[in-house]
Order: sequence, then structure tokens, then C-alpha cells
Amino acid sequence: MRRAAEHCATGAGTVLGGLALWRFTQGVELPVISLPKVGVVLMFLGGAEILLGLYRAVRR
Repeated sequence: MRRAAEHCATGAGTVLGGLALWRFTQGVELPVISLPKVGVVLMFLGGAEILLGLYRAVRR
């Protein structure tokens, strides 16, 4: 159960970091990437990690 909880906590942190990037960097444009798009990608990756943690918790 410990690994599943670690995955859920890491995923939640990634989602929150992505949400902060998406929300507070709307006007920032870098030459190669835009920070709001990076935030959206981080939110999706965090959601996938949360789902992995939930899967591991249920599988046990």
C-alpha cells in the first residue's frame, strides 16, 4: 500500500504544479514553449500517476 500512496501523492503534487503553471503564466511566452501548455501536460501526467496509484491500491 505504501507504493500506491506514494504514487497518489506524487501525482497530486504534479497536478498542483501543473495547475499553478497553467493558471499563473497565461501571458508568459518563451521562444520554444509556452508555460501554460507545459502546465496542462503536467496535469495530465499527474492524473495518470494518480490513476496508477489507485490501480495499485485496488489490485492488492
